[in-house]
Amino acid sequence: MKRRAGEREKSMKKKKLLEELGKDRLPYMTPVDADFHQLWKSRYSKLIFRKSDTVPEELHQMVQEAFLTLREHDCFFQDLVRIKGKDFVTPVSRILIGNPGYTYKYLNTRLFTVPWPTVGYDIKYCSPQIHDVCKALIRLNDYLHIEAVKALQNLVETKEINDTTVIDGEQNFATSLAEKESISKDESSCCVQADNYISLKNRTSYNMTLLNYMDPLQMLYLKQEPYFGMGDMAVSWHHDENLVERSTVAVYSYSCEGSAMAESDEEILKGRDPAVWHVGLKVAWDIETPGLAMPLHQGDCYLMLDDLNMTHQHCVLAGFSPRFSSTHRVADCSRGTLEYIFGQCELALQNLQTDLDSVALSLKSLETAVIKQVEEIHNEVEFEWLRQFWFQGKRYLKCTDWWLKPIAKLEEFWRKMEIMQPRRCKSIFG
Repeated sequence: MKRRAGEREKSMKKKKLLEELGKDRLPYMTPVDADFHQLWKSRYSKLIFRKSDTVPEELHQMVQEAFLTLREHDCFFQDLVRIKGKDFVTPVSRILIGNPGYTYKYLNTRLFTVPWPTVGYDIKYCSPQIHDVCKALIRLNDYLHIEAVKALQNLVETKEINDTTVIDGEQNFATSLAEKESISKDESSCCVQADNYISLKNRTSYNMTLLNYMDPLQMLYLKQEPYFGMGDMAVSWHHDENLVERSTVAVYSYSCEGSAMAESDEEILKGRDPAVWHVGLKVAWDIETPGLAMPLHQGDCYLMLDDLNMTHQHCVLAGFSPRFSSTHRVADCSRGTLEYIFGQCELALQNLQTDLDSVALSLKSLETAVIKQVEEIHNEVEFEWLRQFWFQGKRYLKCTDWWLKPIAKLEEFWRKMEIMQPRRCKSIFG
């Protein structure tokens, strides 16, 4: 219900915005525009860009080889998602890699991580190449975490210099956080209380990466960007879902330049170069602020700091060549881990007991609240986990069979809860 209400609100906002625009298009800027950097600094300061030559060459090589290996092994998959009650297949193909036992849900679809190498977990990959892929991506994950901490530190220090109301104690605290590789990300107040240190650190500790791949020349149709006239979109305007609040999103981009048409002459173009991939940004539901289109080349990275994902929307604008990306995020996994769902199952099964005399199963309690809770958990296991895994999650068996054992355990929990239903009826109706 909450999701449907959110979708209706978004649809109404979009309709109102398009009605206000009519046939006009909002202005946007690219790096060739004279006021681009001023706009970036004033309205998009929490977008941090790292050109490819700032990234270690060894890391480039590892990550780009990992992308190509996944493509060679057919490990990128289009997802079936639900938008406004209708099912769609995504134009972008994806795979989720991250902490063992973690999942990520977007547009009503649950993705299951291919686990990257983690101490304490026995993970068997289908080939040494897939192991190397996961190893490369956790290396990239660690690198982007460090870069995010640096960027946040710089953001705070810059604001402190410009804010004459910052007191000495706050400045000293900001310095202590920097020494611990964590800094404040609150735009309205650049310093925070010391007890927020752990929370701030967690907001840059990525627990997964969603990898994307698309070859625009293989697509029959790409949606046109509706507000600015930016051209073909690979991914429409959106906020990233189900993330820890105010957490940083980090993206590594790799477009296979040279495999398609060469870039157009930017000097004779109005707007962005359609041959080059871009990330587009805009202030959410705002028709006053010009949009931003940032070109993405091989190995470029960008960070969306603090609340940028909440206050702004972003899209991905297609170029002519195939492109991979690795989008690292701190997913809100409060309801999306094996630890969580196993805990729910154990809670439900507390209401099931075995009679010592007859060895028959019976329910401890017939209270309405208890029965309702068990039924909700029963449905959650079936519809949020088992059906989701066997419909789309099993595709990842190309990489590893790690999920089969925990899914089998969930099925066993589900069967026990299924047994509880006739026991409930028998207890009630005799």
